[in-house]
Amino acid sequence: MILNEIDQREMAALYGLVLAGGRSVRMGRDKGAMVWHGTEQRVHAADLLSRSCEKVYLSCRPGQEEEFGGSYPLLVDGVEGSGPIVALLTAFEHRADVAWLVLACDLPLITETTLAFLSRNRDESLLATTFKSPFDGLPEPLVTIWEPAAAPILRQHLADGYKCPRKALIRNEHLIKVLSPPSPDDLLNTNTPDDAEQVLRILAQRAGS
Repeated sequence: MILNEIDQREMAALYGLVLAGGRSVRMGRDKGAMVWHGTEQRVHAADLLSRSCEKVYLSCRPGQEEEFGGSYPLLVDGVEGSGPIVALLTAFEHRADVAWLVLACDLPLITETTLAFLSRNRDESLLATTFKSPFDGLPEPLVTIWEPAAAPILRQHLADGYKCPRKALIRNEHLIKVLSPPSPDDLLNTNTPDDAEQVLRILAQRAGS
C-alpha cells in the first residue's frame, strides 16, 4: 500500500539522521569531526536538523561510539552490509513508523533554509522527497526525506547489492518528489582536501556578502 491511496491518518512524524559513520578515506581524516561552523560538522548538521525534526540521531558504525560526544543519541549500524543504506535501514528498524530526513555529514555548506525548504515541500504520499543534484542532475539521496513506505524497497535494494540508496530513487522516479535546491552550493560534497579548500572559499564569500 503506498501511494495514491491517501488515507486519513496523520502525517508520519519526521526524525533526523546525520550520516557520520563513514571512514573518510579520501579526506584523510574524519569528515564528521571537521569544524566549519564552530563545532564538529556532525553536531552542526544535527543542530540544523533539530529545527525541522522532532528527534535527531547520529548514525555511526560499530566501534565508533566512543568518538562521539553525548549531545545527540546514536544509532549504531545494525543491518548487515555497508554504506549509507545500512544506516538508513538501521533507522527504520529503530522506528519504522516515522519518516527520516537523512543528511550526510560531508555537506558543510547546507543551511537551515535549504532543510526547511525540503521539509516544507515534503510529500508524505510518496516514497521520498529529495533534491536534484546541481552537479550531476541526479537525485541526492543523502539530503532526502524517506517515508516509511520506502523501507521495504530499500531492503530489497540492499539485497540486490547496492550500498547507496540513490539507485532506489532512480528506479522509483515516478514515486518520488524531486526539488531544485534553493542554494545549489548547499549540496556540495566535501570528500577530499581539494573539496575542503573550495568550501573554505565559498564560506568566505558568504561571510563577506
